[in-house]
Amino acid sequence: MGKRVAVIVGHPAADSWCGALADSYAAAARAGGHEVRMVHLAQLDFDPSLHAGYRQIQALEPDLLAAQATVAWAEHMVIAYPIWWGSVPALLKGFLDRILLPGFAFKYRPGKAFPEQLLRGRSAQLLVSMDTPPWYFRWVYRMPGIVQLKKTTLEFCGIAPVKVAAFGPLISSSPAQRATWLAKAARLADGL
Repeated sequence: MGKRVAVIVGHPAADSWCGALADSYAAAARAGGHEVRMVHLAQLDFDPSLHAGYRQIQALEPDLLAAQATVAWAEHMVIAYPIWWGSVPALLKGFLDRILLPGFAFKYRPGKAFPEQLLRGRSAQLLVSMDTPPWYFRWVYRMPGIVQLKKTTLEFCGIAPVKVAAFGPLISSSPAQRATWLAKAARLADGL
């Protein structure tokens, strides 16, 4: 039986390389019998700033309500995004700030050091593009833009396991290398 898969394109441009990776994964997932819903951040209308932190919850715009419903629906999440300045793009960070709210993604409990993880039972795949060689990003920089999303965001909310596929350096890649990466993204969907 197929899984419910949410594919989130975290690049702020509609025609990005991350979008191509996400499309390759989504097509393979559909071919494998999985139900796929796509969320393209470039197409959403929302304020990415969490103006009052979590002291006061901002009302979610219709696009964010729909995206949050897709996350709730999903059994598996895929997030395709580039590494910019060692981290995730601001639009992706703002999207996550806005939808992964207390009471939806986690819940603090009196007297407990760690919150209840409200998104348990879901897994995730990160498709990460970068201009830095992935080995250098891992061993020298220690992967801040991956650790942040994997450990302190998704796993904090109970999403596990979170698998990572890094693609780079993009800036010097050839068309043949990019075709290989697109095929790899498709193969990752075979493991659902």
